[in-house]
Amino acid sequence: MIYDLIIIGGGPAGITAGIYAGRQRMKTLLITKEFGGQMAKKATEVCNYPGFEKISASELIDKFVAQLKKQESVEIKFSQVEKINKEKDIFIITTTENEKLESKTVIIATGADPRPLEAKGEKEFIGKGVSYCVTCDGPVFKNKTVAVIGGGNAGMEAALFMANYATKIYVLEFGAEIKCDQENKKDCAASDKIKIITNASVKEIKGGAFVESLVYQDDVSKENKTLEVQGVFIEIGSQPATALAKGLVDFTKRDEIVVEPETFATKTPGLFAAGDNNSGPYKQIVTAAGEGCKTSLAAYDYIKHQSPKI
Repeated sequence: MIYDLIIIGGGPAGITAGIYAGRQRMKTLLITKEFGGQMAKKATEVCNYPGFEKISASELIDKFVAQLKKQESVEIKFSQVEKINKEKDIFIITTTENEKLESKTVIIATGADPRPLEAKGEKEFIGKGVSYCVTCDGPVFKNKTVAVIGGGNAGMEAALFMANYATKIYVLEFGAEIKCDQENKKDCAASDKIKIITNASVKEIKGGAFVESLVYQDDVSKENKTLEVQGVFIEIGSQPATALAKGLVDFTKRDEIVVEPETFATKTPGLFAAGDNNSGPYKQIVTAAGEGCKTSLAAYDYIKHQSPKI
């Protein structure tokens, strides 16, 4: 069977693409390891999605998925894509189980993976105090002292989340000032549990069986300083998950997929990229959803142009 559209990814971009594909009655397959993407791993409360003054990330994901599952022409497959090829006008999608699936169009909505800190001791203590997912692991550090690396929105939101559990939270920012929204800055300043340290370069994470301390350099005084912590949450951004498209797309220096700004089409006809994996400048839940909508409609238009009988 040849699908009209295969969507790779189950975050806001992929799910929205599926909803719009269903509304166009396109024979669609959505492939994902799990639903939610970074929204499931990074966000705790969502306060900037239109229609919801405040909603938990898990509840918003559930609403997305419930609407997706109402689309009769959309199938869902829990798997992982290893490679995308194109033979003549048909895309061949190969999964990690070596299953091969065919489609007229493809939307890559794979999002991004957490960016590692690359500090000494980081890899050794993953799962032993080092985490990239505050919502997954935060409750484990109840009544402990933790460090959050990164002073952007993700880092400050992680610190605010940890204020519900930890006794003390240090936020370390490499730059001279934190770079989050004013609302997050205000909320963190109001918490007596959160201490922000700027001009901080993390040098090493130390411990025995588990994390016990973190060494950073004060980039103003050039002194090395030590914080006694039992947990380290790394929130320094993400890197796009785009390797599966190698050979079919152009990449930016950050390995983002280069797309046309209106339809988010790649250089390969019929192949689109939506969400945090593309070269678009804004990485938000609402923009990812919008791009999912646009790519799905663009895929429909592409097929209609190729085969007017759709």
